[in-house]
Amino acid sequence: MRSQKPHNQKEQSTKDSILNNSLLHSIAKWSASTFLLITMDKKSVEAENGSEFKAHVFSSSSELHQKLQEKWSSVKKKPYPAMYSSIFGGIILDPAMMVIPIDDHMVHRGHGVFDTAIILDGYLYELDVHLDRFLRSAVSARISSPFPRSTLRSILVQLTAASQCKKGTLRFWLTAGPGDFLLSPAGCPTSAFYAVVIDDDFSQCKEGVKVITSSIPMKPRLFATVKNVNYLPNVLAKMEAEDKGASASIWIDEDGYVAEGPNVNVAFITHDKELVLPFFDKILSGCTAKRLLELAPKLVEQGRLKSIKTANLTVDEAKGAAEMMYVGSTLPLLPITVWDEQPIGDGNVGELTMALSDLLWEDMVAGPETQRHCVSYDQ
Repeated sequence: MRSQKPHNQKEQSTKDSILNNSLLHSIAKWSASTFLLITMDKKSVEAENGSEFKAHVFSSSSELHQKLQEKWSSVKKKPYPAMYSSIFGGIILDPAMMVIPIDDHMVHRGHGVFDTAIILDGYLYELDVHLDRFLRSAVSARISSPFPRSTLRSILVQLTAASQCKKGTLRFWLTAGPGDFLLSPAGCPTSAFYAVVIDDDFSQCKEGVKVITSSIPMKPRLFATVKNVNYLPNVLAKMEAEDKGASASIWIDEDGYVAEGPNVNVAFITHDKELVLPFFDKILSGCTAKRLLELAPKLVEQGRLKSIKTANLTVDEAKGAAEMMYVGSTLPLLPITVWDEQPIGDGNVGELTMALSDLLWEDMVAGPETQRHCVSYDQ
């Protein structure tokens, strides 16, 4: 529904003032019990001979707001053009105000789930698929949504429109909500829903990368199959790969089978021209990976692929593949040419890898309405 324009600038200014005061009141309320913001001026940086550091105490919400604004004053293009917060009850366009309570159960206990959809050429790609997985994750995490599915979807579409972002990602979270710092969420009166639009100029990946086998234990099935915010193993696996000059890593499950990457699925082309993805029973069911399985039969019809399947793959079988790739939303496929310093196939980007990537990219750019939701930015 289109919002009515104010009758005059004074009315608009009054509305802006009310909203700003409301937001400042919320931050002021939280800052008394849940926000600790430490700043350092030139004098406090002097740490010679054990000189004492002095933390600044913000005396008012307006002073805090001014400090938050300083971070963004020199930024020409906002990386996060819009955010939604059920705590504030609306869409926020000022990045300095894009905050969440520190006593939110997601912050201090990791009790939250999330998902991400792609914004490309003004369309939301596979929004419904990601939203469905998001709500399944919430059920597993025992978090009830503050809104029905239809309202969540409407908020995400409105947020994208308000952001004016035509290319990027839409990330959204459902948490047990703020309340206290205890382990149980019993003290959290209501769950919270957050979402943010991230301006991101991604493109189809065409260059091959190196990967390693991760020494970081992968998550057990219960947590690996739920898209939750507990990403410490994922972060450590990524850092481990970067330390060794690789792009990312591969997890191997307790039975010795190939599992997934730190935040992506993995797929292989055998020398018999079979497309093989690991079973999803112990890993996250990737939306892009599942869409790949739906689109790949086109290459079978053309005689370029022999078959498509999900299966268990040992490390030796996987390293012996003709082609290998990561599968993820913004990639959509990332060719892998070296694994543990061993070339995959002939060590070059595979022809079938790029053919599959083209299928996915075309689906993102010009796929059916069931996959792409057109955002009305003029609302």
